[in-house]
Amino acid sequence: MSTYKAVFSDIDGTLLTSEHIVSTATIEAIASLQDKNIPFVIISSRSASCIYPILEKHHFQCPIVACGGAWIEDMNGRILSNEGMSKQTAATVIEFMTEKKFDLAWGIYSGKNWITNDRTDARILHEESVVEVESVEGTVALLPEDAVVNKILCMCNPACILQIEKDLKKAFPILSIVKSSNYLLEIMPAGMNKAKGIRKFCELFSIATEDSVAFGDNYNDLEMLYAAGCGILMGNAPVAILETFPGKVTLDNNHDGIPVALKDLGLI
Repeated sequence: MSTYKAVFSDIDGTLLTSEHIVSTATIEAIASLQDKNIPFVIISSRSASCIYPILEKHHFQCPIVACGGAWIEDMNGRILSNEGMSKQTAATVIEFMTEKKFDLAWGIYSGKNWITNDRTDARILHEESVVEVESVEGTVALLPEDAVVNKILCMCNPACILQIEKDLKKAFPILSIVKSSNYLLEIMPAGMNKAKGIRKFCELFSIATEDSVAFGDNYNDLEMLYAAGCGILMGNAPVAILETFPGKVTLDNNHDGIPVALKDLGLI
């Protein structure tokens, strides 16, 4: 019988299908885990406010780890952890990207606030349609001086993203900058990632990290998959990851990869 005591799942490309829904089999699997008092934890680079629509739509009551590990809530919405960069650091990054005229749109995530630079930009409109939340157009100046900025999201021209990533890493070595898709860059404090998020969650709930299962599908999930007791890669992950990942690989997000793997582990 499995001894795993927590299951973590990324959202896009993992929990959600390509149609941005949660399959019936996955919903049933989550309910089965909860019946056994095994927490199903949604962990994402999305902000908390961009995760709530998924909880509401599917009537989920579960903990969340948002902004790539920086923000943790329990199943009742109580904030357990809130980490990030200062308002001034975020302003410096935004100023640098503006001066360099990078081909991107950006979003600032601070707590439940989502501020973007241009809501008419097609990339921001697309992101809003995906997460089903509207951003607020403005600058970092909208935030209070003592604000904690959990993350800056850059929606880049795919043809330029690698160079943008390289330039940002060179300019801001103190920050964690990771590509989460062919057009998204996540900018967070150094050391902040989903692996830290699951370790922090496990610490808060007195669960050994090796007693956790984690599902993910992209580059920004890899550290989490290696940190969990059982890291499982979705079959729709980029080929470069699939070819080198040493752990378990399940079916893709359109073919119930999560419930299939949970059954194989004896969790449902």
